[in-house]
Amino acid sequence: MVVSGLPEKNENRHAGEIATMALDLMSMVTVFEIPHMPKSTLQLRIGIHSGPVVSGVVGKLMPRYCLFGDTVNTASRMESSCYALRIQVSEATAGILEELGGYTLESRGEINVKGRGMMTTFWLWGKDTFNKMLPDQSLALRISKHKFK
Repeated sequence: MVVSGLPEKNENRHAGEIATMALDLMSMVTVFEIPHMPKSTLQLRIGIHSGPVVSGVVGKLMPRYCLFGDTVNTASRMESSCYALRIQVSEATAGILEELGGYTLESRGEINVKGRGMMTTFWLWGKDTFNKMLPDQSLALRISKHKFK
């Protein structure tokens, strides 16, 4: 899990920073080699959602910085309902990215998101100033081979 805008708020830049990072991660799939499966492509899937969270350090022996709230759960659901080699964003994030401008989004339509009901989601396909190679969708597992949580 990655977060932007904590501990200091950064207005709407958080969505752009996370979207660009997601595109960077997806571009690495084209060159990443799985040592024990060199002819296979890493089947990365990414989910992004924007909203309020509560954060804090939890634990005494092994303190960890943790995030809590519905936003965290929704971002997780964006990932778990996503297809391989795609970046799925919520309607909230898509609105911010459209406001920032320069991002290529495609409506996925409404999907039933576990614990959330019907949600409109979008695929993030690129960014105007992003020049790295993204994986070809022909490398993705067939949908029938996906395992959704």
